[in-house]
Amino acid sequence: MDELFKKLNIMPKDMRLYEIAFSHSSYANEHKAKKDYERLEFLGDAVLDLVMADYLYRNHNENEGEMTKVRASYVCENALYEYSLDLGLNKYIKVGHGEELNGGKLKKAIVADIFESLMGAIYLDLGYSTVRKVILNIIVPYVTNPDITFFSDYKSALQEAVQTTKKSLYYELIEEQGPPHDKKFKMQVRVDGIIYGEGVGSSKKEAEQLAAKNALEKLAI
Repeated sequence: MDELFKKLNIMPKDMRLYEIAFSHSSYANEHKAKKDYERLEFLGDAVLDLVMADYLYRNHNENEGEMTKVRASYVCENALYEYSLDLGLNKYIKVGHGEELNGGKLKKAIVADIFESLMGAIYLDLGYSTVRKVILNIIVPYVTNPDITFFSDYKSALQEAVQTTKKSLYYELIEEQGPPHDKKFKMQVRVDGIIYGEGVGSSKKEAEQLAAKNALEKLAI
């Protein structure tokens, strides 16, 4: 991983964190390892949200709603997938044999998750100021490039439409299938108790976005 650390301009202290950050659950199960990247992904997700919220507050003059949409577009799955591929993170992902045969190292959900888990590891290992610097160095060039957009924040678009008409909106998990390392989630989005859309994805987040997209395509709210 030395090449990656050099690219990120960091000097890790606890290598175990980075080993975990790149270990998918299928690999952990196969090798009877106690940990996979999911807890670090959870932490990294929150760190990313904070760093980008802080950056937008300090550098942009949009209102809360606009800043929320901009932030969401640069931390959505499509964006995280691109950051990961640009950094070559998929080279370091450790997946189980079956998952590797199924192209796990290039699956969008896994590759996107790895970016978040890596940021979680950097935060725990080197602190907030370092992970903030790393995140901004990666993401700000995308934000300032007018030719790059990552619109997949259908949830925000649907929420905005619902707020306009004072309707209530919520997402519900209705089905979960597959082994732990290759799950599929089916989500429904309901507006005033009525089903407006459904989506199936490899993560709950992706399924929610696809349900919102489905709702926006099918119905004028």
